[in-house]
Amino acid sequence: MRSRVFELAALLLTYPDDELLAAGDELREAAARVEPPAVREQVTAFLDWLTATPAIEAQRHYVQTFDLRRRSGLYLTYYLHGDTRKRGMALLVLKQRYRAHGLRLTGGELPDLLPVVLEFAATAGPGDGEAPLRQHRQGLELLRAALTEDGTPYRHLLDAVCSVLPGLTDEDRAAIAALASDGPPVETVGLDSIGAGPDVTPYPTCSPAEASR
Repeated sequence: MRSRVFELAALLLTYPDDELLAAGDELREAAARVEPPAVREQVTAFLDWLTATPAIEAQRHYVQTFDLRRRSGLYLTYYLHGDTRKRGMALLVLKQRYRAHGLRLTGGELPDLLPVVLEFAATAGPGDGEAPLRQHRQGLELLRAALTEDGTPYRHLLDAVCSVLPGLTDEDRAAIAALASDGPPVETVGLDSIGAGPDVTPYPTCSPAEASR
């Protein structure tokens, strides 16, 4: 089921804190139920690295990969819109979609953070739930390419997610190539009022124990 892939990837793409790192056995049990086998192998390859790596190294690697490199950031709308007004509208659309399903964000987190988008897809299911992943497929593929180029084990998770989504069309490939060549548009604007507000509650991500069910 795609939902299991999305749920596991959402969890494993979060910062590897002590709780996550202590849940190796539960995560492996959850990964063992992933289908098809090729996708299961991708998730397992990442878990092999995560469980064999000292905590401080795994945490440093996460920060270096996602927080210090804009080309491999986890915020999907940036790839298509940069820091422009169009990005602000894309964030608003995402937030409204979450609210329509009774989900709210808090803590200043933007709604295009990949673990949030994946958790929404896992919970809301095909149709509305997976629509943001399809709409931001170009960003997913650019992130996947950056992680592959860097050789980080996190590439396995993006491979798993993209492999269960619909195949790319020629038009998709051309748009991705253009974005990779030109980069996102530039037009710095404030996003605070769009991405988060005092009335927004964080999208609930699953715990390791829930992922193993």
